[in-house]
Amino acid sequence: MTPSAPDARLAGKLSLTERVFAGGSSRRLLADVEAGLERVDRNLELELRVTDALADATSRYLYDAGGKRIRPMLALLTCRLGEGATDAVIEAATALELTHLGSLYHDDVMDAADKRRGVPSAHAVWGNSIAILTGDLLFSRASQIMGRHGDRAIRLQADTFERLVLGQMHETIGPEEDDDPVAFYLQVLSDKTGSLIAAAAQAGVIFSNGPEEYEAPIVQFGEKAGVAFQLLDDVIDLSADPDETGKVPGTDLRAGVPTMPYLLLGQRTDASSVDLHERIDEGVARIEDGAEPSILDIPLAELRDHDATQATLDLAHAWSREAVAALTPLPQGPVREALTRFADAVADRSS
Repeated sequence: MTPSAPDARLAGKLSLTERVFAGGSSRRLLADVEAGLERVDRNLELELRVTDALADATSRYLYDAGGKRIRPMLALLTCRLGEGATDAVIEAATALELTHLGSLYHDDVMDAADKRRGVPSAHAVWGNSIAILTGDLLFSRASQIMGRHGDRAIRLQADTFERLVLGQMHETIGPEEDDDPVAFYLQVLSDKTGSLIAAAAQAGVIFSNGPEEYEAPIVQFGEKAGVAFQLLDDVIDLSADPDETGKVPGTDLRAGVPTMPYLLLGQRTDASSVDLHERIDEGVARIEDGAEPSILDIPLAELRDHDATQATLDLAHAWSREAVAALTPLPQGPVREALTRFADAVADRSS
């Protein structure tokens, strides 16, 4: 049943954990996942310690700023399909969260983002070079952790990291002349976001010695849920409430990074949509030449209320439904129910 608009808004205000573990039947599962997350956090605390004072400060910076720990949570859910939260599951979840953290340092440099998780971005504090090197350090540490668990873990880390890099590369260079911009962008989201979420969910099955036949559905689920998550992020990026999102509204577009609302706006042929698209392009060009980013405040507010943004939200829900459908081969029970709620929640949240 689709919730009413007020119910959907209320649900969007709940934390992801509250959404995923709603209902009394999930209490034991939630207790197990929380216990596992405490183990992951203890691991992260240890792995983020560096003897060099500067590297120690920069490595811990975004970790200390918070985060949803989505990827470890997924690994700790899917490991219930096998032997549970083994030491290998905890270590894999730690490595993939470090990989995610490292990617944030790089993304903020490339997108010229001012804030991350409600604090100044790392490159705003230490400069681009230190932020990039910090990301590299975290990637290295993640690889060291995976290296403790054999070829399968090394391949999972390497394949995921390759897709992260390719996704960022393709986002940077943009589509070729013959590419469909929307399809191209969806592939970028699948590589940059979906691959890591899928890897975390798959790791839970692999390192708990879960049934091999569950891996492919779990990977498909993670890819699609990851795209849904990022599409909703594109909507949140236009939010008028930076205190809630932790980001300046329109951060990506002000930096010239296309998002789905902008791409869908570009497909509209009516005069007002064409005019808005041109004004955004003009504003981005002026910002690149040194103008204040605030010159895009009005056009981005108009885009927030445009039907292209609603169409992006609809697309996020469609990918969420596909993620749920991918779970069909899994057995009925609390794990599948929680994963279903996760897919619903990532496409219907406020931050």
